[in-house]
Amino acid sequence: MKKLVIALTALAAFTGSAVAADLGARPYAKAPAPMAAYNWTGFYIFGGGGGGLWSADTTVQSTATGACILCTNQRQGGDGWFGTVGAGYDWQVGPTWLIGVFGDGQFGSIKGTIQDQVPFVAGSIKMETAWAAGARVGMLIAPNVLSYVNGGYTGSDWSGTSLVSTINGAPAGTHTNGFSRNGWFVGGGVENNLNFFGINAPGWFMKTEYRTAFYDRKAINELVDGTNALVGRDITFKPWVQTISTSLVYRFNWGGAPVQARY
Repeated sequence: MKKLVIALTALAAFTGSAVAADLGARPYAKAPAPMAAYNWTGFYIFGGGGGGLWSADTTVQSTATGACILCTNQRQGGDGWFGTVGAGYDWQVGPTWLIGVFGDGQFGSIKGTIQDQVPFVAGSIKMETAWAAGARVGMLIAPNVLSYVNGGYTGSDWSGTSLVSTINGAPAGTHTNGFSRNGWFVGGGVENNLNFFGINAPGWFMKTEYRTAFYDRKAINELVDGTNALVGRDITFKPWVQTISTSLVYRFNWGGAPVQARY
């Protein structure tokens, strides 16, 4: 019995030493590295283009009194293309949140029709330029991908038009002048670093944005060609503009290597 106990004790001691030696030979597992995050705070510029459409509620009213002559609302509309340029500044306020301010301008031709069905005349009108100033709030859905919403104040410039008969297409001898309208807009989009697609472009981004703008009503005077005398009828025009654009963005603060986020 004594021999058995001695033998078991020796075996246990040998086994424990072997296990300890084996554990000592193995390296400890490394702790996972902290998640990489980029710093979105800084100034940026962008340029791009896209397409848009507008619709407008119209009636016809008296120039002198403002009383409606053709009181039934008519919905007019148009579409076309535009280019855009702008700049902004963002602040990253946490691991995943961002706020910013920006301004941009649009130029192009989003064209449609206005008409006065009392004398049966119509003309082609287009939004030629627009501008916007606003703010945005975004969430980083990945370290280099931002999803955001925006909103703010906007203005637009519209062309004049030569009116023609809607019966035979002949010149009506009347026209309208160009005008400007202001309003407000809301929108949203996604912006991502181009490295996301395997391109080595640390400061370059791409963003795609939808925007809808609501402008104030305008009473457009019908005028006699040559003299600009008032005809006595105004076409009321309240446009609603929707656009979608894709732009190339350059961020001046964006570095090639990420910083380490702290949690």
